[in-house]
Amino acid sequence: MNNDTICALATANGIGALGIIRVSGNEALTVVQKCFPSKNLEKQKSHTIHYGYFMDEDEAIDEVMLSIFLAPRTFTTENSVEITFHGSPHIGKRILETLMKNGARMAKAGEFTLRAFINGRIDLSQAEAIADVIASENEASRKVAINQLKGGITNEISFLRTDLLNFVSLIELELDFAEEDVEFADRSALNQLLNKIELKLNSLIESFQYGNAIKNGTAVAIIGKPNAGKSTLLNALLKEERAIVSSIAGTTRDTIEEVLHIKGHAFRLIDTAGLRETIDEIEAIGVKKAKEKVENADVLVYLADAATKDFTDDIEMIKSLLRNDLKLIICATKIDEVIPTHYENAEQIFRDEISHEFDFIKISAVENQNIQDLKNELSSYVEQLKTSENNVIITNQRHFEALQKSLDAVDKVKEAINFQISTELLAYELRNALEYLGEISGEVTNDEVLGNIFSKFCIGK
Repeated sequence: MNNDTICALATANGIGALGIIRVSGNEALTVVQKCFPSKNLEKQKSHTIHYGYFMDEDEAIDEVMLSIFLAPRTFTTENSVEITFHGSPHIGKRILETLMKNGARMAKAGEFTLRAFINGRIDLSQAEAIADVIASENEASRKVAINQLKGGITNEISFLRTDLLNFVSLIELELDFAEEDVEFADRSALNQLLNKIELKLNSLIESFQYGNAIKNGTAVAIIGKPNAGKSTLLNALLKEERAIVSSIAGTTRDTIEEVLHIKGHAFRLIDTAGLRETIDEIEAIGVKKAKEKVENADVLVYLADAATKDFTDDIEMIKSLLRNDLKLIICATKIDEVIPTHYENAEQIFRDEISHEFDFIKISAVENQNIQDLKNELSSYVEQLKTSENNVIITNQRHFEALQKSLDAVDKVKEAINFQISTELLAYELRNALEYLGEISGEVTNDEVLGNIFSKFCIGK
């Protein structure tokens, strides 16, 4: 299949000023030539653009520009042609049909990038970074994805893998001279290298929490009793009337989710039903959903009405929702409606009863008082997830799992050395460590893994 000529729409579906169709394969020029009689494409230089009409036999389909890229200086390292046409979906469909009639076939999801990987132009982590660049929705995720595309994680891993490979070679040599009972690999030097690798792997693994927040956004559940001001706060944060606001308790029955960008980071805000005991079946479902959202949230913003004199119910509700890894922000709301004496001791009341660390902010969503303080606190939470100044941030679940397996393998090698286990078992554990490290860049992989990765790409990429 790698010898086939493939084609696909590279721009988004729908009407636009222009559309682009990509064609790749050793016979790409031959296939396109049948539809473009204006010039002899095989005599043109690489990286040149040519004007003419795209033809289906004697019928002109559209006035187009052809960009020619000759192997190996192309994305796939194969001959490639990009056809720029007027952005009508019908015209794009006709061009694709004509290309397929003349020897091309429709590309599968991610097949252009897969060919770039198979042909050695990029490694597997860079291929995944391409998908991340396309999917990036904020400045932080774009920067991380571009760093990965430039080979950030591969460079980090390759140095460790090269050093480890040298020791594997020496251990393998020992196996060849097993009867002579000689050691070519210095065990103390190997231990030092393993300690170095362990530090680096731990650093990369710890960066995953921050990387996940960058890539997928930070889930922020806005929780509180009915009429605490949850929907009003959501509207104030988004600066639009996204949620219905009413003085009637229990207005919000379902969860409302919106994305807010703060200082280049994405936050998935979740407005939930007010937490209370209710006999209303629909509202009860909303309360249940609210608690489920908290279970999957990274940050809990709990709203307590500043006019409340007894915060016992709020305190009990917070305690029932807490987890060790949950960031808690307690907001005293509606401070514009009551005099300060009503809420000036609120923070101390919560601190006396809740041992979990939290930040306390007094806000008025209606008057936009201290809303920026809440935004700053959310931004600060993400920034604090950074574990080091390391430029490489892990955002990919597959990379995270491979690093964990690598770390486990390294620990087993260290145990093998400390307990003076046989050279055969030591070589086995070293090979495992090498294999897991190689999984990240694709030096070690299988068709199932590749199929899973590239199936998530769009067709034209």
